Amino acid sequence: MDLAAAVLCLGFALLIQIGTNFANDYYDFVKGADTAARVGPRRAVAAGLIAPTTMRRAMWMMFATAFVCGLGLIAWGGPWLLIIGVASILCGYAYTGGPWPLGYHGLGDVFVFLFFGLVAVGATYFVQAGDVSADALLAGVPIGLLAANILVVNNYRDVETDAVAGKRTLAVRFGRRAARVQHGMSLLIAFAIPAWIAARDRSAWALLPLLVIPLACAHARRLRDSKTPQELISLLGDTGKLLALYAVLLSAGLVLG
Repeated sequence: MDLAAAVLCLGFALLIQIGTNFANDYYDFVKGADTAARVGPRRAVAAGLIAPTTMRRAMWMMFATAFVCGLGLIAWGGPWLLIIGVASILCGYAYTGGPWPLGYHGLGDVFVFLFFGLVAVGATYFVQAGDVSADALLAGVPIGLLAANILVVNNYRDVETDAVAGKRTLAVRFGRRAARVQHGMSLLIAFAIPAWIAARDRSAWALLPLLVIPLACAHARRLRDSKTPQELISLLGDTGKLLALYAVLLSAGLVLG
């Protein structure tokens, strides 16, 4: 593994995530999705902690720094990585910003799956190996699905306030029952993939991610049985932890196998 390339990939991903969070903070406030009625984690602009113009400048600063960080990866992956870098920045901005925000039209889940799963895993693999294999993209599928589940839990909590603000997430369009089905199917596919890899390669190591199945089942029950926003806020953080733990186990299983 080339440590320098790995650090640049990590830095780029983190900066894009921070920039996207800043964009969400700013544009959800501007568009009226973040109001006093919001029950999720406190947003800086809506809470009056940061002026909107300051948040907007911070957003573009993060995206610009991510772009500069990504330029360093050209030495490993070639100039075509510029396309991925620019697309990542544009989608981070367009999730809640621009004339047709993705998150307001029910496409947030799709783009989280693509960019946090297939693109993130595939591009990181390419920088290290010089090509993109089918197995690398396959490994990106469960990562993208579990990342999208974070969004599912978030949107599940905000159905009422999002509907009032005109934010047509999948949970708003199809209801909470459909959101629970999406959440459960993502978990099912995420655990089916390492099981299939283990059977194909005859490697028990690939089964390591299955150790967190009890935790995932508990998450599905918590989503189904949730009664208060506070329960869903807690589940939101735990869903992120599940993704991190799954990613570590999947990586370890693939390396050891």
